[in-house]
Amino acid sequence: MRSMTRELFGHTADGREVELFTLRCAAGLVARVTDYGATLVGLQAPDRSSALADVLLGFDTLAPYLGAHPYFGSLIGRYANRIANGCFSLDGVAYHLPCNNGPHHLHGGPAGLHQVVWQAEPSSGPDGPGLTLRYLSPDGEGGYPGALAITVSYLLHNRGALYIDYAATTDRPTPLNLTSHGYFNLAGGGDVLGHELYLAADDFLPVDATLIPTGERRAVAGTPLDFTTPALLGARLDADDEQLRYAGGYDHCFVLRSAGDLAMLAARVVEPRSGRVLELYTTQPGVQLYTGNALDGSVRGKGSQVYHRYAGFCLEAQHFPDAPNQPAFPSTILRPGETYRHTTIYQLGVVQLL
Repeated sequence: MRSMTRELFGHTADGREVELFTLRCAAGLVARVTDYGATLVGLQAPDRSSALADVLLGFDTLAPYLGAHPYFGSLIGRYANRIANGCFSLDGVAYHLPCNNGPHHLHGGPAGLHQVVWQAEPSSGPDGPGLTLRYLSPDGEGGYPGALAITVSYLLHNRGALYIDYAATTDRPTPLNLTSHGYFNLAGGGDVLGHELYLAADDFLPVDATLIPTGERRAVAGTPLDFTTPALLGARLDADDEQLRYAGGYDHCFVLRSAGDLAMLAARVVEPRSGRVLELYTTQPGVQLYTGNALDGSVRGKGSQVYHRYAGFCLEAQHFPDAPNQPAFPSTILRPGETYRHTTIYQLGVVQLL
């Protein structure tokens, strides 16, 4: 069975209607997306006994999404991750962005794309139900140059995968780095320390004490950040490692072997008890692994769950953090006449008991 329904989710502070779209595909997945922030509100997936559970952290109602929250399911932009000191120079002009993460600019700033109402258009095709969201970010919004026309499309594929396609054009050169900030918990609750992760990444980007990349590209071999052989997320969190101390866990960008190749596996996560498996495929060059280190029990989410530290993990497919200030990193500058295009796939499945 595949279908799409829409309903009123609530209203913004200025009275704008916000809708919630529910997508169901033949593989049994159920995704919920709201046009507020193009936010992925929920993703239900079956376990090895075909029992459904929501594998995404978030909220049951609109109100918490309107305030400050840890970017649960958010569509992040204009620039995912951090820009050092909220500053960059482009074509000889210095730009200053609002800082909302200590001295740095994070996830588009305090008024990023996750806090605007997008224009939504549902669709249905042979592959499954979809939702296309559009937003025109005006020149200067969030401190960024250029009017930016953005399209984000969600497709809940009948083969049991969530596709996210990104496209954008600009009328002035501007840095751009879009991602989806879903917090996954394949058990449907508790912590994620027993989830087993494989990452097709031989290198990562080390950070300083404020989580800004140093500019170095370092091998994962011999470090607690080596997931080239599958390992539990919690197995090495207590290791005596400077990088883990800086982040309070994992909050690092990994350099993918699969950069640009959507057919190549980038990451695989297995939750042994439920049997649920999440595979990541992306055209992006990097993925930020985040283990919910800042969750402290102060956030109450779906079904009144209290989200404690390590309640969810993120695999944010993206370009590299602070790239506008790091000449050795791949460029994130979009120019007039170019089109930003990227695709990320979250494939859900199960492994059976041996």
